[in-house]
Amino acid sequence: MAVDQIKNVIMHWTEGEINSFIKVWLAAYISLFYCYSACKILTGGISRLTCFLPVVCLFLLLPLQLHSMHLGGITAFFLAWLANFKLLMFAFNTGPLASPSISFPRFLAVACLPIKLIQQNTSKKTEKNETSNPNNGNWSVKNYAMKGLLLALIVKTYSFEEYIHPIIILVIYCFHIYFALEIILAIAAAMARGLLGAELEPQFNEPYLSTSLQDFWGRRWNLMVSRILRPTVYLPVLYWSTGIMGRQWAPLLAVMSTFIVSGLMHELIFFYLGRVKPTWEITWFFLLHGVCLNVEIVVKKVVNGRWQLPRLVGTVLTAGFVMVTGFWLFFPQLLRCGGDQRGLAELSAVGAFVKDVARAVGFAVNSRV
Repeated sequence: MAVDQIKNVIMHWTEGEINSFIKVWLAAYISLFYCYSACKILTGGISRLTCFLPVVCLFLLLPLQLHSMHLGGITAFFLAWLANFKLLMFAFNTGPLASPSISFPRFLAVACLPIKLIQQNTSKKTEKNETSNPNNGNWSVKNYAMKGLLLALIVKTYSFEEYIHPIIILVIYCFHIYFALEIILAIAAAMARGLLGAELEPQFNEPYLSTSLQDFWGRRWNLMVSRILRPTVYLPVLYWSTGIMGRQWAPLLAVMSTFIVSGLMHELIFFYLGRVKPTWEITWFFLLHGVCLNVEIVVKKVVNGRWQLPRLVGTVLTAGFVMVTGFWLFFPQLLRCGGDQRGLAELSAVGAFVKDVARAVGFAVNSRV
């Protein structure tokens, strides 16, 4: 009887969105097995690309089956963006999937999760660093535990939203998005690390410590996206434009092209979240950052190391610029589709699910006693 109650609670909560989530990812796994099998027969090039295109189209459609902010957003990011870009690279024998000896479990994890395996030489260097700093692993766990606690406090803060100035709420949204993204990606990486037993490169590097836009976008914020956009957009445009514009100016066009593609992919993710017509504010956000980053690159070339801002000043200016432009161009689209309220409602639902399961388990234990 008690076991039946636990089953009923789980069945009740797994209906609807979670059921669709399971079906979507099952379809994704089957599709990736098809790609893995096809690569054993087809060599890289147009033939493999033609074989992969139906899967790419499917991965663009699968997120439409989900309507929640968290499950839908994660699936859209992992499949429609990261997995598709990795498959397109793999079609031409490049990218993280192109290792000839890669096993299917590793292929599956690398294809659909925001992870990158550390190469052997890098792994040895990392192992050496960890040996020299025995507290490094503990610090990482404590770091994520602290960020999880801060995220919980942020969610609790929304209960007093009517008493808080709207500007402060937007600042809180910035930290909410950062903490949520880092924790979600860290969980995905931890799962992959547990299954594969491999070292993984980090996804974030304390972006609030960035001293410039170049530092923020290139070395600290959502590094998995940077690693995907560099070989798929930046390097091809750089190679193509060098012969036309010269080596001095070609990087500027490559940077702008990368930010344009990033903006368009963010527009797609926001469409999956809200199912509303794009207003292109997100694209303008990335265009503005691309232009400002190019200005920063040119200024650094002109100055040539003779002068630079103090680290603290650079950090304050960078964080301020990212937040202000985010308030202006990034958050309106998120708020317009009710993303904040829907996200909080989903977190409340997760809390209710945990309470229901705990109540059912408690009833089962008491009934046996």
